[in-house]
Amino acid sequence: MKWQALVAIAALVTSAAAAAEKKYGPGVTDTEIRLGQTSPYSGPASAYSVIAKTQLAYFKMINDKGGLNGRKINLISLDDAYSPPKTVEQTRKLVEQEEVAAILNPLGTPTGLSVRKYLNDKKVPQLFVGAGATLWGDHEHFPYSIGFQPSYQAETAVYAKYALKNKPDAKIALFYQNDDAGKDYGNGFKKGLGPEHAKMIVAEATYESTDPTIDSQIVKLKSSGADVLFMHAIPKQAAQAIRKVGEIGWKPDMFFLAATSTSVSSVLKPAGFDHAKGIISSYSLKDPNDPQWKDDKDVQEWLAFMKTYFPDGNMQDQLIVYGYVVAEATVQVLKQCGDELTHENIMKQAANLDVTLPMLLPGIKLRTSPTDYFPIEAMRLQRFNGETWELFGETIGND
Repeated sequence: MKWQALVAIAALVTSAAAAAEKKYGPGVTDTEIRLGQTSPYSGPASAYSVIAKTQLAYFKMINDKGGLNGRKINLISLDDAYSPPKTVEQTRKLVEQEEVAAILNPLGTPTGLSVRKYLNDKKVPQLFVGAGATLWGDHEHFPYSIGFQPSYQAETAVYAKYALKNKPDAKIALFYQNDDAGKDYGNGFKKGLGPEHAKMIVAEATYESTDPTIDSQIVKLKSSGADVLFMHAIPKQAAQAIRKVGEIGWKPDMFFLAATSTSVSSVLKPAGFDHAKGIISSYSLKDPNDPQWKDDKDVQEWLAFMKTYFPDGNMQDQLIVYGYVVAEATVQVLKQCGDELTHENIMKQAANLDVTLPMLLPGIKLRTSPTDYFPIEAMRLQRFNGETWELFGETIGND
């Protein structure tokens, strides 16, 4: 019958048009968006694995609500033990066997660098790398690799300028991890001081992520006579160093701690709150433990998420908030992609963000462009009062 034929043809045309509007790359179907990730579930940086666990929980929440346009987000998160060779092995598995749409928030500079060229050659997004080394902003040479938090050099410049203003006669000691991230921190502090103040740095010491102890380095720095200390370390060594500073009776007038190690539960508590009191760092996110946010709508939603989807998570661990915000940002990117979920468009949308996410501090936005690969570039200083972090001063950086 003619009318049946016409209906059939119309249905074919409609379905063809709908199909034409959709454009999928690896890892994407009508029902799934498959993402990959490497995280240190074991090894010296295992405290950071809570970030990945948070993201898995967040995507479960999104999936329980129906996903994105009917597509569930499937995050395949593998252990790389904070070891570059293992990162290479696991990343190749995610790309070549799992055929993921992107590698999401892989943790670490040395690990991320081990696969940066590979992922860019394959044109697989290395999305929101969990590190702030300045090199993650190299959009010209590595257009498929984008960072997330403020660059380490921008962060340390803030500490250096604070020290110059409040203690112009400071004698400064620097302690950092012996890799690209640590050197970026050290160089950032020096740049923040400026060449005319270079002599203020009286001592430097480094450590390896595999070092069982850092006691000798801390004793050496104290003997230099330094009265200002800046430290970058992963949680295990950060806790050891803070405790050692306290145990040997060293009381720097200023003690700056890199924002990557401000977790109360995995760093400050093991170090001892009495040893950690007075430490200064920086932050761009709302801390649910800060009393000023107790009635905040965003924090209330975060608490509801924790209760339902991550009940075992430690409420004092700021890394959980970080993981939550990265997951929110990822959902924003995927929403912007619409039905064009290809490697190319995922990266295009990640480099075209201008949005305020719920757990960012007031006045701080997530903003990127094809020539700006640092989504968050603003922060506020914070000081540990012996129980929680307290923000002080104005927002520094772009709003």
